[in-house]
Amino acid sequence: MSTIPVSDSAERFHEAWARLLSADHGMAVHPGLLRGLVARTAALLHRAQQDEPFEPRLAAQAGAELVDAHFTDPVLLARAVELLQAQPVGDARGPALTGAFAAGWAAALRERTLREQEAIRTAADTARKEAERALRASEARFRALFESAAIGIGIGDTDGNILAVNKALQELFGAAPEDMTGRRVGDLVHPEDTPGVWEAYEELISGKREYFQFDKPYYRQDGEVVWTHLTVSLIRDDDGIPQYQVAMLEDITDRYRLQERLRHQATHDSLTGLPNRAAFFERLEKLFEEPEPGARFGLCYVDLDGFKVVNDSLGHDTGDQLLSAVAARLKAALSPLGHLVARLGGDEFVVLLENCRGEQEAVAAAKTVLKALAGPVLIGDHKLAVGASVGVLERRVSTTTPGAAVRAADLTLYRAKEAGRGRWTLFDPKENARAVSRYAVSVRMPAALDQGEFFIDYQPLYALADGRLAAVEALVRWRHPQLGVLGPDEFVTTAEETGLIMPLGRWVLEQACGQAADWIKRFGDAAPQLNVNLAVRQARSAALVTDLGRILDTTGFDPARLQLEITESTVVGPEDEALRTLHGLVDLGVSLAVDDFGTGWSNLAYLRDLPVSGLKIAGSFVGDLHDPAKDESTGWRIVSGLVSMAHALGLTVTAEGVETRKDAERLRTIGCDWAQGWHFGRPVRPGEIARRITEEPQGRPVGGSSAEG
Repeated sequence: MSTIPVSDSAERFHEAWARLLSADHGMAVHPGLLRGLVARTAALLHRAQQDEPFEPRLAAQAGAELVDAHFTDPVLLARAVELLQAQPVGDARGPALTGAFAAGWAAALRERTLREQEAIRTAADTARKEAERALRASEARFRALFESAAIGIGIGDTDGNILAVNKALQELFGAAPEDMTGRRVGDLVHPEDTPGVWEAYEELISGKREYFQFDKPYYRQDGEVVWTHLTVSLIRDDDGIPQYQVAMLEDITDRYRLQERLRHQATHDSLTGLPNRAAFFERLEKLFEEPEPGARFGLCYVDLDGFKVVNDSLGHDTGDQLLSAVAARLKAALSPLGHLVARLGGDEFVVLLENCRGEQEAVAAAKTVLKALAGPVLIGDHKLAVGASVGVLERRVSTTTPGAAVRAADLTLYRAKEAGRGRWTLFDPKENARAVSRYAVSVRMPAALDQGEFFIDYQPLYALADGRLAAVEALVRWRHPQLGVLGPDEFVTTAEETGLIMPLGRWVLEQACGQAADWIKRFGDAAPQLNVNLAVRQARSAALVTDLGRILDTTGFDPARLQLEITESTVVGPEDEALRTLHGLVDLGVSLAVDDFGTGWSNLAYLRDLPVSGLKIAGSFVGDLHDPAKDESTGWRIVSGLVSMAHALGLTVTAEGVETRKDAERLRTIGCDWAQGWHFGRPVRPGEIARRITEEPQGRPVGGSSAEG
């Protein structure tokens, strides 16, 4: 090991570390060996404190070396953790270093214990076999091992009756032999038992498994809870028939409580005791894993008004006390309602509403926040008036992502502050998209194409009549280095306003046509049609026809397999110049469809002037069918009328936003041609589309789904 310069702080730590390891911990260590152990472990911890980059494994190695040297007293671990926490460590690596040391110590102790347990189990099995050959000698040896073992051992029959317990197990439970023997194993159930422990037990006593291990709590005789590492093994006779079960229990209560403290520190804010940013995002992301159709959630993003003035004028200590008081008020007001309150950092808090029942509930939570903070806060001699601004977001889970939801709530908060503070403001999708777009485009977008930050996902469209994969819609994504993955609604509008939509649109057409051409080469007629969205500015460009012709020639993609989707605002009247471009596209052999139909036009007669062959019913029509505030039967009549009108004009109809099997079947019965939405599949990478082409049958019941979520 190379020599490490020792600073005054490191020297003081080395001395304190030596005193700690030299203290009486129930064992004697040769001075020469002890000096070597002190030097090695102190050097490892010092390197973990100072080295760049930070290597937590060095601290874990130090903890493991103590266990290898038989320093296994939990009191020693607690004092070592206290000593490490007292050390000044830069760049906030202190908690991580302390946690790594404790984890290394615990892992090494677990391995040591498991080795001892395995030795005991093997010895017990050997003793059983010897008993059949030399019962009296074997019994004596087994009894000595059984009684002198440092961990608790219990023996039971396969009917679940406890036959014998050793002294260590009696001490673990604080019970006399008569309190244990004769009891049923099932009597030892604890409300916090690890899921699966009793299923594993049933499998063991029936002979389906040989052993199992769990961390499991028990009630002691005095009512206290003891946490154990439980290993239960099955003992068979010479014919392989289960005869006995042997349980070995190691007391891990101190280690468990230490781990719980470390876990709490990792997920809770040290100042306020509220869940921290990591815990909040973990809870939020869990909502998005397997949401129910139509599931909703709400966010209240809270920022204190004037907190910086308090911090700057009265000092950080007063500011910290104010934050603690605010956290207590928010928790008292909102936790009884079932809402999660977390501190994101600084003077920012967030309230998460799971299974939100609509905007009214989210707004009610925001009003509760403002009411909770309405009264002054008394800190020392100061009576501080504290106010807050709240950004309120309430959405269906299926319409967003965790990152996008938090960004939207944050931007909504700043709209509340701009409106005068001390108020709540409700999320506005258009305002949010404009805010995100303005920032993203102005800072990054000009260079993003050159740096490969854009990529394309493909959402499947299925034919409702026979259940085949009919088409895929190309959806551009932006992997922004600061904002994460952005959807098209977060940057396309501003890209249009700045003219950047033209190079971006060409890139999307080139990539999507190249990908679709590859699918045709690999899968022939089984390859789906390609749908690509055209922005308004693209459709109004005379160069689009030339660009698309070049792309089709370069990629070799059949134009008959390409459908371009335009919005209702693309053409504003029968004399619009954009019509010339659209007719030029159709002359190339591609088809056109109207996207999000029903959200923009006031004059349906424009449909007669457009060279379109299909329309897509906006997802809001289908989504509104599940809105309890709106009449479902009226909604279905509107959808049915749109389908009939389109068919009368000779157009195919695609329904967007289909999330349930019931909706898909109803759409099929009213004659809708195609459908897309989470029921059929979210936007996915090209490889998943290829898998669907090869693995899915070319026709299936419309209610079936291989969608994720």
